[in-house]
Amino acid sequence: MTDDQPHERYHRQILLPSIGRSGQERLRRGRVCVLGVGALGSQVAQLLARAGVGFLRLVDRDVVDWTNLQRQVLYEEADVEAGLPKAVAAARALARINREVSVEPVVQDVDAASILPLLQDVAIVVDGSDNFELRYLLNDAALELGTPWVYGGAVGTLGTTATILPGETACLRCLFPDPPPPGIAPTCDTAGVLGPAAALVGALQAAEVLKLLVGDRENLNRSLVTIDLWSLELARIPAVRRPDCPACGLGERRFLRARAPSRTVQLCGRDAVQVSVSPRQELDLAALATRLAALGSVLHNPYLIRFTVDGYELTVFRDGRAIVRGTTDPALARSLYARYVGM
Repeated sequence: MTDDQPHERYHRQILLPSIGRSGQERLRRGRVCVLGVGALGSQVAQLLARAGVGFLRLVDRDVVDWTNLQRQVLYEEADVEAGLPKAVAAARALARINREVSVEPVVQDVDAASILPLLQDVAIVVDGSDNFELRYLLNDAALELGTPWVYGGAVGTLGTTATILPGETACLRCLFPDPPPPGIAPTCDTAGVLGPAAALVGALQAAEVLKLLVGDRENLNRSLVTIDLWSLELARIPAVRRPDCPACGLGERRFLRARAPSRTVQLCGRDAVQVSVSPRQELDLAALATRLAALGSVLHNPYLIRFTVDGYELTVFRDGRAIVRGTTDPALARSLYARYVGM
């Protein structure tokens, strides 16, 4: 590659007064963690890679599924057929987009024990999650480390985003003091999700990351922005920091200090339940695949094994997690896990 090729790649971006050559160099040195590489995270990751952000850590617990292809732009049918984890498939796609960017895929379910090491060496975190539990944990961790993060959500035709600067703006618990009770908030299971709505929110999040990396804090979004892409109704709600906020005002770290028990979580948009065990265990996938071969066909790659039994599909990861597809019953999912993997 010749010396002028990198400038040629980013030429249209360097022309922007808000970026220029010095801003492009800041982007090259930038380090960003994307928590969740689904509809939002895949949009953000590909925009940041195309912009020349130097390091991207992609963290996701899930595998690519047919239902993802409608809106998750980094994935293809071949990724589904190969049973690839999203983080791995996304990293491969980004390598084809821009080989100058260093991409670290992490196939992991993020919890209170694992989140700080994932964030401590990056400048900014992007919320690409599909659940409130992880967002509130991220809020605690970002406050603990003083790391800016960009909240995002897209359900139905509605998109939402806010940029959170610890010690400067409202945090997530200033805006929403507690997670909504189960079954109250709409999800992609109950309300669906419009692909362009996710693309819009991802673009807004990526723009905020670029502003932060080049140092343009004056133009950051300091409101809770909601936009319905179908009706084109937009609202900007001032994000006012609350002195009595348990998290950023009083220093409580309720979600970060919580112990991580064995648990089950229904996955958004999937007829599936994730089973996690604590403490985490490193499985010998080859040995497990051999043991389960008597059940029938077993897909085995370096990241996971997948097999079907009694009409249920189990995807088992090296860290002991499993996704049980074909049920939304946590008790049944745990029973199947105990029977075929062991607890």
